[in-house]
Amino acid sequence: MKKTEADTAESARRVSRRGLIMGAAQLGFIGVLGWRMQSMQVEQADEFRLLAEENRINIRLLPPARGVIFDVNGVPLAENEQNLRIVMVREDAGDVGEVLARLTELMPLEPDTLTRALEEMNARSPFVPVTVVDRVAWEDFARVAANAPALPGVIPEVGLSRVYPLGADMAHVVGYVGPVSDFDLNRIDDRDPLLQIPRFQIGKTGVEQRLERSLRGSAGTARVEVNSAGRVMRELGQQPSRAGSDLQLTVDARLQNYLQARLEGESASAVVMDVETGDLHAIGSAPSFDPNLFVRGISVPDWNALNDNKYRPLSAKAVQGAYPPGSTFKMITALAALEAGVVDPEETVYCPGHMDVSDVRFHCWKRGGHGNMNLHESLKQSCDVYYYEIAQRVGIDKIAEMSRRFGLGSDHGVPLSAVSDGLVPNRDWKREVRGENWRIGDTVNASIGQGYVLTSALQLAVMTARLATGRAVTPRLVRSVSGIEQATGEGPALGLNENHLRRIRQAMYDVNNHRRGTGYGSRIIADGYRLAGKTGTSQVRRITPEERAAGIIRNEDLPWERRDHALFVNYAPYDAPRYAVAVIVEHGGGGSRAAAPIARDITLQALYGGTPPLDAYPSADRRRIAEQQRRIELRRIEGPGPSDRA
Repeated sequence: MKKTEADTAESARRVSRRGLIMGAAQLGFIGVLGWRMQSMQVEQADEFRLLAEENRINIRLLPPARGVIFDVNGVPLAENEQNLRIVMVREDAGDVGEVLARLTELMPLEPDTLTRALEEMNARSPFVPVTVVDRVAWEDFARVAANAPALPGVIPEVGLSRVYPLGADMAHVVGYVGPVSDFDLNRIDDRDPLLQIPRFQIGKTGVEQRLERSLRGSAGTARVEVNSAGRVMRELGQQPSRAGSDLQLTVDARLQNYLQARLEGESASAVVMDVETGDLHAIGSAPSFDPNLFVRGISVPDWNALNDNKYRPLSAKAVQGAYPPGSTFKMITALAALEAGVVDPEETVYCPGHMDVSDVRFHCWKRGGHGNMNLHESLKQSCDVYYYEIAQRVGIDKIAEMSRRFGLGSDHGVPLSAVSDGLVPNRDWKREVRGENWRIGDTVNASIGQGYVLTSALQLAVMTARLATGRAVTPRLVRSVSGIEQATGEGPALGLNENHLRRIRQAMYDVNNHRRGTGYGSRIIADGYRLAGKTGTSQVRRITPEERAAGIIRNEDLPWERRDHALFVNYAPYDAPRYAVAVIVEHGGGGSRAAAPIARDITLQALYGGTPPLDAYPSADRRRIAEQQRRIELRRIEGPGPSDRA
């Protein structure tokens, strides 16, 4: 059928409409395409240029130099040494197994070393450089560098590694570094990309751990051009790393060396503290160990020797150990009673050698008793019964309050590992922790530093410094960070009656300078250097009534781990205090026999700034002291012996 003119006109209109729609769509598509091309070629040109360059440019982290740690006189305690190492980037290596096989032809590599390197490469991003072997000999390093074109992905690298020049002397203070582990990554909340570098070293113990962020520094970056085989062709640019902060400690390396030598052969700890500033001039534990063993990768035999040693060389006993303070605590009980007004200094208490409290007999260390004792005599002769009596009058809560005023029960924020708070018990503590009510017998025990009371050598040194000054001195270990002086530990007045403090100091003076004083055998006779101290002995076992009736077994006849702990605290000079010293000898027996001589010798070394003259000692001691000084000086020259390393 022939179309009419109307049909023809309608078809033409439809075709024109479709053409317009299609044309508009084409124009829109071309417009969008043109806009996108303009955006990519002009506005996003830099971004796509960078993406293209990433096919031939690698961004690599530059580890920073770790901050150096110095003693108070500028002696290096922890520094960095050159370390030649071979690293590999899995992404650039291609066939890793084949490359490692070529590497072993150039230098000797243990199977364990290769296995560990492969495990680390598989566990990390393929772009992360993994250390295959470090501390490489120069000859091997040069051989690998010369054959670099045949070893894709292998990079001979000059880095830095930690070294501790003074070895065992500073191990418990400075600590040591080691490779970052999965445990470290889970333990610390730190997103620093440096921690993802295999075998990157971070602080594990001591100052190295506690001030890790300051010592670590921050990473730099290097942009390097590589060829198709992954070989570095040239460096395109570098943003240098920022070295970690240098630290200066308050510790005197020479005094620390003497302290460690004097503790040799014991399981013990000692602290020397400036009574005015709180500076810790020495803080040591024995036996010690060589921290360099951990930096280089400690062997199984070395680890077992340290870990299995019953004297615990890995423990920083001066801050981590918590011991009953024994009679060194009696000054706290006395001050609590004096400040509470429940005892007159001249009032006497009769000591028959024991006291019965609630059907329990508490004994004095002197079996036959001391007779009538006032405050001064009770401290000088260390009578236990006197403190049993006054403690019942004042009560445990006031004793606990006085303990805290003198720095017990606190870690004082010292930047060392696992610093113990100790324990200052009271009624609330026993109810909350033990679920029991406090008993009068608990107070009697606590009055002489037994029972639940626990302290460290650091806390006892703080206590003694506060007794000497009447101020709330706090310990300071870090003197400066990057040359910026840190605040001293000089504190405000304790707010105690000065007459009460004076009586305590006079009694402590007589402990060492009166013939009937328990520390008389460890006195200093040089004028202007005399010390004031207090002996302490803390039991680690219960003496049964049967044993008392049969005769108490002497410490030296007991197994080592069942002997009493020996303690001594002192400050000197008495008239113008400069140093407070605390010594704890684990299972050493009596404080006057085992701890006091060590504390006296360390005090003299600090006061004289070196070896003291023999005439500072009582004449009867001089021959023995001369031999001791020769032995310690020989140790200083030759270095610590095996016993210091466990």
